[in-house]
Amino acid sequence: MNTLRWIKDSFRSCNPNKVIARQAIRHLKKIEKKQLFSDDISTMRAAEGRWYESLMYEMLLEFSRRSNNIQHIVRKGADAPLPFDSCKIWPERPVFLQPGGDINIRGNGQDIAEVDMLFVGGGDGKVGFAEVVTSGTELKELREEVHYKKKLLGYLYGQITVPFVLFSSVDISRSSVVKRLMRETESVLIVTKSCETLKHLLTSSATRGIPRKPLKHAKLIDVADLQPRRPFDYKQIHDYRRDRILSEINAGRPKEEFNERDELPPLAKKLLLGALHESGSQEIWKGKKLVIKGVPYDQEKITKDFSKIIIALDIPEFEPVIYLRSRNKKEYLKVVVRKSGGFRVESKRTPQMTGFSSGWSHSSQRSEERSAENMQINS
Repeated sequence: MNTLRWIKDSFRSCNPNKVIARQAIRHLKKIEKKQLFSDDISTMRAAEGRWYESLMYEMLLEFSRRSNNIQHIVRKGADAPLPFDSCKIWPERPVFLQPGGDINIRGNGQDIAEVDMLFVGGGDGKVGFAEVVTSGTELKELREEVHYKKKLLGYLYGQITVPFVLFSSVDISRSSVVKRLMRETESVLIVTKSCETLKHLLTSSATRGIPRKPLKHAKLIDVADLQPRRPFDYKQIHDYRRDRILSEINAGRPKEEFNERDELPPLAKKLLLGALHESGSQEIWKGKKLVIKGVPYDQEKITKDFSKIIIALDIPEFEPVIYLRSRNKKEYLKVVVRKSGGFRVESKRTPQMTGFSSGWSHSSQRSEERSAENMQINS
């Protein structure tokens, strides 16, 4: 049986019990266990989403015990090996685990993608991935994210197609974006009961006393056992694309022509252009002021508090991005262009999300969104 069809059939009749619901708690941090029943809606929803993702992982593991339709599932969360040596930057190991057990893909030190689950199909041995959503918002961004991950995994593992599973605790099947996504090759949607309904299997007291302990399972493999089948020189891909785009900008070509085919795969999502000299910094902030949590920043204070200003370009939109490197904290502020004009600070990025290489800032888009702060730049 086709792996995706088997997964969908298995989850169609799924009815998680209290044992597996409680077992999924082992992947949560101590603070997340408390937040799961918090009165603060935002923190509760975040912990709930983390638990739901863990529950889908646990159920996939359980179903795979009695079937050959899945060969392997990559360890994550509490099942991730300790210590997290794979978090180091290994040029030959682009697929690695974050300290929390999340699965990331890195190129030249830059985190370029994160997947919720990785698995290997039983019949064809294809590497596939799964994403988990608990909200019906930002589905357009999800579709673009899935497209990129399919291209990236297809390149790494030498596959024309990449199996994809989308788990959702809300019914998004009527969304036009999701319908288009599911019509694409080897994609399947699984809609389960809502997080609120599933959480009735738990009580606040039931979350206590569950150690973060790895599960013994014949299908589980370490991420190091699923390394790419072809070399991955992300720096070459990035630098070639950067140089080409810069030459096209200098030649005055419209950005609609920037995406013409060339011999390299379209895997670079963000082009890091370089750091500004002080004169360039003064030009950017001329006539503008930076406001962070109500505190205004003029050019002098920006120079005092930030040691470096990095200019990047998001693609395929070709929108400029500015990163401000703090002198006093190990973090960058990400500044983007407002649709209405001017700039706004979208997020901050810390070493827990990213490494730093030659002054560059890098992290996954999802990490940026999770750490969004209430900051802005006013014209």
